[in-house]
Amino acid sequence: MSEFDYVTDERNISRLINSAYPTVSVFETLADTPEEIRDLFALEMSTNPRLNAPLGRLALIPDEGIVTGDSATYVMAAFVHSNEDGGRFNDGRLGAWYAAFEVETTISETVYHLSKRLAMSEGGFPQRIQMRELITSIGVPLLNLCGCRETHPELYDLDDYSKSQDFANSIRWPFAKDGNAGILFDSVRREGYKNVCIFNPTALNRPVNQGDHYQYDWDSEGKVTVSKIINIVV
Repeated sequence: MSEFDYVTDERNISRLINSAYPTVSVFETLADTPEEIRDLFALEMSTNPRLNAPLGRLALIPDEGIVTGDSATYVMAAFVHSNEDGGRFNDGRLGAWYAAFEVETTISETVYHLSKRLAMSEGGFPQRIQMRELITSIGVPLLNLCGCRETHPELYDLDDYSKSQDFANSIRWPFAKDGNAGILFDSVRREGYKNVCIFNPTALNRPVNQGDHYQYDWDSEGKVTVSKIINIVV
């Protein structure tokens, strides 16, 4: 990893999540400490088995990595309510905060993955999903993988994330070891633009602000149209 440098980019980053997800949870309303959060998750899991996986992921985050208070729900949800298959730079054990510096790049990324998921379902199309934009910034250096697609193509495979997950695991575990809070990398869905993958919730500056809302409409053939539906001043 000595071939890669660390860079700091304090520009705002844009993340898009499904608007159906709740905006507030125990991370900012019912608990003030990591211990209280763990206890509340365990209590709710006793009546809601669906939380078994999130509780297991929460257990992988040390107390100093858990954030509470204003907009903490947005942050922590990315890590504990995550895809079981993981993403490019995280496996199914623990989620990560994926975002981009331009909302158009974030749209390209989310449209691709949502379209792929819907296409796997017999009744996936037509479909409509509304997305909420989350805006924040990063105050720590990130490992810079930009510009290495030719020298390290395994990190940029279009769909096979096994090698990139292995690479990320080597710097993420133990949890965010040696200050490795995340990765800066080239987008493969929007040429010439960059994404971030944040490993540690505390690396994100708060509050996380809500930006615009977008609507994704897929027709019966799977062709998607994206429109801005709400403009919110934050």
